[in-house]
Amino acid sequence: QVRLVESGGGLVQSGGSLRLSCATSGGIFVYMGWFRQAPGKDREFVAAINWSGSDKKYVDSVKGRFAVSRDNAKSTMYLQMNSLKPEDTALYYCAAGLTLYERFGQPNEYNYWGQGTQVTVSS
Repeated sequence: QVRLVESGGGLVQSGGSLRLSCATSGGIFVYMGWFRQAPGKDREFVAAINWSGSDKKYVDSVKGRFAVSRDNAKSTMYLQMNSLKPEDTALYYCAAGLTLYERFGQPNEYNYWGQGTQVTVSS
């Protein structure tokens, strides 16, 4: 049984940092991603990473501030978030089981999801 569990969210002031974790079990996932969803908005792609970490993708709004990584020995993916802004406030999800590489930014291309962890950035 596949399971993804996010942790590390919280309340932080603008300019602060948080590190999200996504612990996986029940499968080996070549490509994994982070998404976020703010109230009243669609789920948005944030970052993705391949097995070796040699291929990383980011949405433009987080480039230079966020960094995705993974530790395969621990079956865990991370999202280091620096210089946080109020507009980063959202429920952050990790996703796995990408079906089509070219569509890595599309939520419906991932088969497995965590329950989400809330990130709130105050101004």
